[in-house]
Amino acid sequence: MLGDTLLIALYAGIGAALCGLAGAAALRLLRDRSVGLSLGVVSAVTVAAMLAGTMLVSRAMFLSEHDLWVVTMVCAMASVAALAVSLLLGRSVVHGSRALTEATRALGDDGSFTPPAAAPTAELAELSRQLAATSAKLAASREREQALDASRRELVAWISHDLRTPLAGLQAMAEALEDGVVGDPRVYHARIRAEVGRMGDMVGDLFELSRIQAGVLALSPTRLSVYDLVGDAIAGVDALAREHGVRLVGAGVEQVPVEVDGREMSRVLANLLVNAIRRTPADGTVAVSARREADRVVLAVTDGCGGIPPEDLPRVFDTGWRGTDARTPPAGAGLGLAIVRGIVEAHRGRAAVSNVPGGCRFEVHLPATV
Repeated sequence: MLGDTLLIALYAGIGAALCGLAGAAALRLLRDRSVGLSLGVVSAVTVAAMLAGTMLVSRAMFLSEHDLWVVTMVCAMASVAALAVSLLLGRSVVHGSRALTEATRALGDDGSFTPPAAAPTAELAELSRQLAATSAKLAASREREQALDASRRELVAWISHDLRTPLAGLQAMAEALEDGVVGDPRVYHARIRAEVGRMGDMVGDLFELSRIQAGVLALSPTRLSVYDLVGDAIAGVDALAREHGVRLVGAGVEQVPVEVDGREMSRVLANLLVNAIRRTPADGTVAVSARREADRVVLAVTDGCGGIPPEDLPRVFDTGWRGTDARTPPAGAGLGLAIVRGIVEAHRGRAAVSNVPGGCRFEVHLPATV
């Protein structure tokens, strides 16, 4: 009995192996053709392997002609059913693949992707979901790129405007000095020095912003007290506040430690304070506060500028953005707040702005130090 079993297994294995080799060769030849055709080949190989094994075993067992015919008919009917099912599955997969291909073609044309209504297999459904997610990421990336391009164009236009005016003035003053038509040259010398200093500050801001955007801003964090940072910043802008008739208030500053680059964070506070002083009318107040909230330290500068239009609030920290009343000197090139955001984000923090009664409030959120 064991010998017969081994003999049957041998004959069935030989038939299956021969059909399998033929099927593998056929699949290799059809590797660039439709998946439906490949599924048909796989189904045909399966049926052929079963039929070949059955025929060989039947011959070896010396079945009668009638019994052999019965077995052959049963195998033939099974092969027809198997081929029909494989063809239906192949047609469904091909149809789903073509629908996904058409949807993907739109992704390359205009960037949009509308997934097919249904997918014949879980793999195609997962591929459709991944393509939809990729389409959403590409759309967001295009929006960011368009916003950056618009910001760059505005920056170039505004800087060109701000450089053209002082350069024209410098040229006129230089010609007047050269022609000797100036009664007191010292006045022109002072004005030339002021204009050159303003353009130097603008170039310095551009250099700082380029380092931030290139990701090469080198920080040297040290443990500092927020109280000392704010005190030094207020002392640095006190003369400007007096000139504009603005009161500086720093009573709400707590003595909490932070791990920051003192030089860069002083620049952040100086930019915020200078911006607030220039936007606050005479006899107004600029208030500075610092407090700890859970795992962060919040520094805030509140001015009396009258508020920012709600539609402009999301753009306040964009490169080159300036309010409609800031198109004349000494407004600068609109880089100060962009530099503020870049430095704060380099410290793993964030910058925010909101309107308050009579003005607006700029906040700098920094990670707290234990």
